Amino acid sequence: MGANMVRRLKDCDFDIVAVYDSYPESASALSAEIGAKHCHTLPEVTSLSDIVFTVVTDDAAMLEIFGDSESSLLIDARGKLFINCATVSPSTHVLIEAAAQKVGATTMEGCMASSIPQARDGTLYLMCGGPKEAYDRAEPILQNLTASMRHVGGTGEAAKVKALVNMVMNINTVGLAEGLGLGDAVGLDLTMLREVFSQTGANSNVLRTDGEDMQNREFDCYFSGEHAAKDSRIAYDLAVLAGLKVPLAKATKEQYELMVEKGLGGLDKSGIAELTFKGRTT
Repeated sequence: MGANMVRRLKDCDFDIVAVYDSYPESASALSAEIGAKHCHTLPEVTSLSDIVFTVVTDDAAMLEIFGDSESSLLIDARGKLFINCATVSPSTHVLIEAAAQKVGATTMEGCMASSIPQARDGTLYLMCGGPKEAYDRAEPILQNLTASMRHVGGTGEAAKVKALVNMVMNINTVGLAEGLGLGDAVGLDLTMLREVFSQTGANSNVLRTDGEDMQNREFDCYFSGEHAAKDSRIAYDLAVLAGLKVPLAKATKEQYELMVEKGLGGLDKSGIAELTFKGRTT
């Protein structure tokens, strides 16, 4: 996602000065492609940049890159703006904001809906959270990455919205996998069944993006099962904190965790169908 966002911004004539990745080979290849410096430390990224985008895997990674150490993005970060695009817990965004404020830096959330192709062609849906002045500063850049964007509130609020987006999406994905798996088990033609789904109340965006892949066992990864498990946990934890029972979200979380346990977490989230079709897994 981060690499394709960079490519898009480069196409839009923004000055991309620095690239960093925990996999140096990836950063080296991208920096050569776009003419940016391949940085080997996080403070180097901050020193070269006015605005820094971060796209990391989870809460632990987010807390690490903004940590209280000599390898933090927050070294000499006064006046810098960090746009944090990963799907992490709302509380993590609040912690990062507090750490940034101590050194005179600003953070905001740029939570992304959509996937890799949309990052490349600038049609992401962005849910932004944090200080309004940070959003206003970032807007001229962000509008080149998105087909639609909105500022949903203060720090942590966009992360809540993103958690619920992914919660509903993941529930839909697991439901579709069960529907197609049951259709297969009772001998229905799945192409016919998907067409019927698309013309009735069973229709969904997930049917369009994942249905054929589930049927044909084509699980090229756009959003991994491992990430679906992580995001499902974030949403479920929010429900627990709110004192709300969410049995479908709980079952979906457990199903994606089982997918990871079975060594299938690197597949696209549509690979959850491997757990619901007879004979595909044990």
